[in-house]
Amino acid sequence: MLPISFEFYPPKTDEQHAQFDRTVRKLKAYAPQFMSVTFGAGGSTLSHTPETVQRLRGEHGVTGVPHLTCVGGSREEIRTLLKLYRALGCDRIVALRGDLPSGMARSGDLRYANELVQLIRDEHGDHFHIEVAAYPETHPQADDAQADLRHFKAKVDAGASGAITQYFYNADAYFRFVEDARALGIDAPIVPGVMPIANFSQLRRFSEACGAEIPRWIAKRMQAHGDDAEAVREFAADVVAGLCRRLIDGGAPALHFYTLNLAKPTQSILQRL
Repeated sequence: MLPISFEFYPPKTDEQHAQFDRTVRKLKAYAPQFMSVTFGAGGSTLSHTPETVQRLRGEHGVTGVPHLTCVGGSREEIRTLLKLYRALGCDRIVALRGDLPSGMARSGDLRYANELVQLIRDEHGDHFHIEVAAYPETHPQADDAQADLRHFKAKVDAGASGAITQYFYNADAYFRFVEDARALGIDAPIVPGVMPIANFSQLRRFSEACGAEIPRWIAKRMQAHGDDAEAVREFAADVVAGLCRRLIDGGAPALHFYTLNLAKPTQSILQRL
């Protein structure tokens, strides 16, 4: 089996904390390379991310990896977080531009992820393994696919160690993206991000916002299953496991699962693999 990793968002309520702990305990059994923790837009979870990383490392004994974004943060706030993560024992970071929350005009001192990568390298040298984002189906705000590839190259040139992609359900989009990146001289590992299908209407909303395409045949099969929740779950797991097999067979270096803090959808896929 390839190296795998899991992504979580920071829990806030007691109920979310309990679910988070249950999910981590279940997924920890698959010996992930790391578990990453997202960063709230505009600093809305400024303390939640470090606390969750610490919880993963301390209470659960797994490698917790923080996400860090440019949005809403000053250089000084970013420097403070980097020092905190280093003190917690982190040697890996996911560095992202982040999305501006609605109504927020200011992005912070850094505008783009390549600037964040550069700051991390300037301040901490090679201490951190830095993952950045990549978009096989093109970032929704990019002018075109080539412009998007150039932005990706700028992040790698600034010192990124590797990339995790936006999720997708078309393996060919990933393979073509990797091929195009290699043609541009990018040799960093490009790890596919995998989104298990837990709630189809929620997935549709996510996909519209982030530019990920849901193939029509998947949407139509989902509709055909109607209210049969078990049939929907089985079909969803089969589809995503099939995607993972193609990625593995095609040479993907690892798999990164967006868990949405749920264990079962990801477990169903891993059991099939």
